[in-house]
Amino acid sequence: MNARPLRALTRLTFANPASLAYLAVVGAALVVAASEPLYSDVSGSMIWVWPAMLTLPAYVPIAALGAAVMGESMPGLFVGSIVLAALFQSLALGALVESLRGRFARPANLRA
Repeated sequence: MNARPLRALTRLTFANPASLAYLAVVGAALVVAASEPLYSDVSGSMIWVWPAMLTLPAYVPIAALGAAVMGESMPGLFVGSIVLAALFQSLALGALVESLRGRFARPANLRA
């Protein structure tokens, strides 16, 4: 099996500043949400809305597919859907940055 497509996907997802910044923000939101019971007495907090909102465009279909395939009461479905949506959106953001970088890096005489 050729490792080049996997390497390209990994590079687009993790190896550019925009994708890394996005994953850092989502990761920080997950850490804050997970650590919230340590410093708050409030039950029924809405802090878990923020990680889901940060991944919202991709979160809805991923969570719906996961609930349909594995059942709604599957433990870890919520956090797993957030992580998968963040990785998918990081890949899309990396592809966008790469295409824009390639578009603006070409010499002027080669542009269409």
